[in-house]
Parts: sequence; structure tokens; C-alpha cells
Amino acid sequence: MGGGGDGGAGAFYDAALNKRQAMMGKSGPSALWKNFRVFRIAAFACIGGVLYGYNQGMFSGVLAMPAFNRHMGEYTTDQTKKGWLTAILELGAWLGTLLSGFMAETLSRKYSVLVACAVFVIGVIVQATAVTAGHNAILAGRFVTGMGVGSLAMIIPIYNSEVAPPEVRGALVATQQLAICFGILISFWIDYGTNYIGGIDINTQSDAAWLTPICLQIAPAVILFVGMIFMPFSPRWLVHHGREEEARKVLASLRGLSIDHELVEIEFLEIKAQSLFEKRSIAEMFPELREQTAWNTFKLQFVAIRKLFQTKAMFKRVIVATVTMFFQQWTGINAVLYYAPFIFGGLGLDLNTTSMLATGVVGIVMFLATIPSVLWIDRVGRKPVLTIGAIGMGTCHLIIAVIIARNIGHWDTQQASGWAAVCMVWLFVIHFGYSWGPCAWIIVAEIWPLSTRPYGVALGASSNWMNNFIVGQVTPDMLEAMPYGTYILFGVLTYLGAAFIWFIVPETKRLSLEEMDVLFGSEGTAQADLERMEEINNEIGLNQILRGDGVVAAASTSDVEKTKAGDTVEGV
Repeated sequence: MGGGGDGGAGAFYDAALNKRQAMMGKSGPSALWKNFRVFRIAAFACIGGVLYGYNQGMFSGVLAMPAFNRHMGEYTTDQTKKGWLTAILELGAWLGTLLSGFMAETLSRKYSVLVACAVFVIGVIVQATAVTAGHNAILAGRFVTGMGVGSLAMIIPIYNSEVAPPEVRGALVATQQLAICFGILISFWIDYGTNYIGGIDINTQSDAAWLTPICLQIAPAVILFVGMIFMPFSPRWLVHHGREEEARKVLASLRGLSIDHELVEIEFLEIKAQSLFEKRSIAEMFPELREQTAWNTFKLQFVAIRKLFQTKAMFKRVIVATVTMFFQQWTGINAVLYYAPFIFGGLGLDLNTTSMLATGVVGIVMFLATIPSVLWIDRVGRKPVLTIGAIGMGTCHLIIAVIIARNIGHWDTQQASGWAAVCMVWLFVIHFGYSWGPCAWIIVAEIWPLSTRPYGVALGASSNWMNNFIVGQVTPDMLEAMPYGTYILFGVLTYLGAAFIWFIVPETKRLSLEEMDVLFGSEGTAQADLERMEEINNEIGLNQILRGDGVVAAASTSDVEKTKAGDTVEGV
């Protein structure tokens, strides 16, 4: 999602793109059709996104079910404990996110998905035992399920980006966001349907009403687990771990071309150049971690994140990434997703029927609102979309607060006001869907130099999950203690988010890495990265191919690395 350089290595990227377009055609629907096998693989892997979205939405309906309230007792009447029931999933996801980078690099993207699916299924099974084991099983199960969800949310986009050719990579990675919204959508409607098992009375409703939506998660998780066994490894991971011939074969199969085709050779060398670049960057910044052992890989992500705080220019990027994710969560979006039936119940709707129907509409409008952003964000830009979206969400919050303040305690005679507030919640979700949902992640991904991008994105994701946890934990108490004050708080914070984006965050649309450096006051970082990449491209023969000098027999990664003596990386 980040911009490429305009000179040096930037010229290399332009040449590579022109070469591909001459052979395969430009991006768009025709490119997706030509790469239909890759599209099928990426779409299948996005079941992980569906599981993530399903978990975000499903539990809100379960919390509102009479049978679940009967079974869990004080854990659904005490607002703090209700917050823990909901938010402990995000705490597990935060831990899963921290471990996902290590797993993806040591086990491979493919096997990491298998591990995450297994962890997810174990968590669901533990939750299902709650019918006899009690509330502790729900807490433990949701924490374990969260670890699986957090890992899948990080690993699936990486896998999709690495199996996809560059001309369709953005479209395939964007399907993850749509998959998350689709998971939210179906979770709300499944809750609405199962709510009627045994009736909606607290004395008659069956435990199957809440066990069914919890246990249904196992089916897609098992399908993803079994299917991933037959999926290819990431070509980039294979190259990075010295399995180059296997990587060539996988690339040729994914592209539907012969193994000696020029397009396969170009893409293979691009992947190889990126792998060498990462290894040399690590060797320069962290020479004690240059060996690719499991322990070094585990330590690297923490050491590298700590280093981001040690220079002024990088710290500015840290502020942008972490504060943007802070404001994304404190717009209140997950308060709506986690507690929608209670929010609509507080607006005068019946908790078990009409409010759950209104909750289902939330899933539909969010899914539809996300589509325009995927299509138009690169044309419109990040700052206008995020700012307009925040102003729209903040305004919706304040209107809801006014409606509640004027009508609280009188909803039975003010049904029109209640439905007006419900419509404001739907409009709020629309504003989030096209703006802060996808665009906040784009900002976090593209502000970093190549050498620090994986660690910067991980830091942003960590901020996202931790604030997600806090919002999920405190929302029930807030809604009880200050029914309209909650919306004022979210509204004010959302307006502050708009101000932060407009006055602090630079526009990153179509900026080169060098221009990004100028914006953040770290001139030279991107240039050094690009010069290192240019040196590698010359070493492995990629520039010669792009200049039309013919296919050059590229040295293996190990041969190239042998030219670098000791711990000092030459040419850097």
C-alpha cells in the first residue's frame, strides 16, 4: 500500500510494472480474471477475515439472549463483568498479534494459519463447555479464540499479498476488509435467527439459542484448516528461507506460466531482492540478530519496535500510527458492534426482537459502505476521507446524545425519536465503513520506510487491539452510568480524531518513500533503502533484464550473501 520511489530504485519499479503490463495487461477486472487461480486462493484464505468479523459481531447478540443471561447470572447483569466477557477476546487477539509475526516467519505463513485455526477451534470448544462448566469456560474460551483471531487477522493479509502478482495485490488484500464486514453481517443475522429457538422468554428459551452461533464458528475454521493444507507456500517465505527452486515452481504454478517464463523470472528476482534487502537491513541495524534462528526471529520484532522510539523522525511515525489507531477505536465503532442490541434497547426498542433486527441492519450498511472506499481511496486521498468520516461520525454521536437527553425515560411515548436515534447509529456505521475502517490501516501501512515497515505495522496493530480491549471493557459501565454522556465522549474524541488527521497527519496518497522521509523529517532513510535495493538488483541481474539485456543467470541467495564478509554489510 506504500508509495514507490521516483528515482533510482523507483525507476526499477516503474520498469518492472511496464514490463508486466506489456505481458499481462493492466490491473482491474481483466487482471483478476487472468489471475483467477490466485483470486480463488486469496478469497479462500479470507475465511480468516470472516472468522474475525463474525467474532466481533456474534457476541453482542448472544449477550442479549435470555437463555445466556439465565445461564451466566451476574456476568450479564454486572456491567463490569459483562465488559470482561466481551473484551477478553480482544486481549487474546492482542497477544495473538504479538506472536503472529514470529509464527509466520518461523513456521511459514501456511502452517501459521493452520496453528491459528487449531487454536481458534480449541477456544470455541472450551466456550461450548460453558453449558456445564460455567462462566469461566466462556472467559477462557474467548481468550483462546481471540489468540486465533488476532493471528489470522495479521497472517492472512500477508499471505494474500505474497501469493498475488503486483497488478492485483491491492484488490486481493482489500478483500480481507470486505471479508471482515461480511463476517459481522452474517453474525448479526444468525443471532437474530437463533434467538427464537425455544422462544424469547427467559424461562423457555433453549441454551441452543446461544450455543448455536458460538459453535457454528467451528465449521469455517475447519474448512480453512483443511483447505490450507492444499494451498501453496508463500513464494516470498520460500525464497527467504533458501528454498529457491521450490519458490520458482510455486510462482510458475500460481501464474499459470512455464518455470522459465520471463515474467516468472522477473517476479522471482523481485522477491529475492526484497529478501536480501531485509537480511542486509537487519544485519546493519541488529548485527547480533542476523542469523535466522527461531530465537533471533522472536527477539527481533521486540528489539526493532523499541528502536522506533529512539529517533525523532521515527517517533513521529510512531505517534501517527498509534494515535490513529487510538482514535479509530475511540470513535466507538466496536462499542456499537459489541453492544448493539443493548444500545438499541436503550433507545426504546425491544431488546430481544426489534433491537436485534436493527442490529442486523448495522452489518448490512457497514458491508456496503466499505466497497466505495476500496474502489476510490487512491483517487480521493486519505486525509479528506478520514476527516469527513470523523466529522460525520462525531455529529451522529452528538445528535444521538441530544435525542437521549430529551427522551430518556419516555421512549414508550416517543417512538419516533427512538427510531431517529437508530437511524443516526446506522449513519454512523456508514461513515465508519468508508473512512476509518479501511483508511486507518492504509495510513499505518504506508508511512514507514521499507526497512522498518513490518515492525511499524505490528506496533499500529498492537495499539488497535489494546484500545479495542479497553473500549469493549468500559462501554457497559459507561452506558449505564452516563447514557447520553457516552455518546458525547465518543463524539468529542471523534472530532479530536478529525483534527489530528487534518493538522498532524500528512497526506500520503501516491507519495514516494523519499517524499515520506521529507514529511517526517528523516531525509536519507528512504534514499539509503533505495540505494541498497538498487545495489541488490544489480547483483542478482534484475536491472539487466528490465533494461532488455536478456535473462541473466542470477546467483543464488547463499552465493550473493557469501560476498558479504563478516558482520559488516558492504555498499550500505
